[in-house]
Amino acid sequence: MYLTKLSVYDNNDYASFVVLGDAGHELTGKKASELVESYYEANEGAGDGHVVPVSQALIDTIGQTRTFVIKISNHNLEGKTQALTVTKVLSLEVPALGCDLDDSFVVPPTAVTLEIGNREEGSSVVNEEHADEGVKRGFDMIVSEDTKRAKCG
Repeated sequence: MYLTKLSVYDNNDYASFVVLGDAGHELTGKKASELVESYYEANEGAGDGHVVPVSQALIDTIGQTRTFVIKISNHNLEGKTQALTVTKVLSLEVPALGCDLDDSFVVPPTAVTLEIGNREEGSSVVNEEHADEGVKRGFDMIVSEDTKRAKCG
């Protein structure tokens, strides 16, 4: 099972994401068990003071542009560690939003800006009335509070 924290940077800002479960496999192309096994093979006999190298599968993600499906809740924005939970990583070949997403939608890489008043507990729905203009421009669509499914087509 994956639990990885990523810091994602663009030209203007950065955001922290927590990648869980299958999303880690989608990001790296490797199962968590494969990464752990290769880590133990590479570091067999290393002492307590040994510096742990980052897995090559994670290093290979540096410089890639990916689209994340995220879930936002109070826990993500009010906890000691503020990060967005990645529930799915779309492949590099899939630029468009799929229609099979329930309570989430894709946030384009340029629109990872959040305001406390622009979220609904437990979902990734943006309130159109209060959304920042820069965020609105980044979205291909805005989903209203009463609609929780992404509109396709």
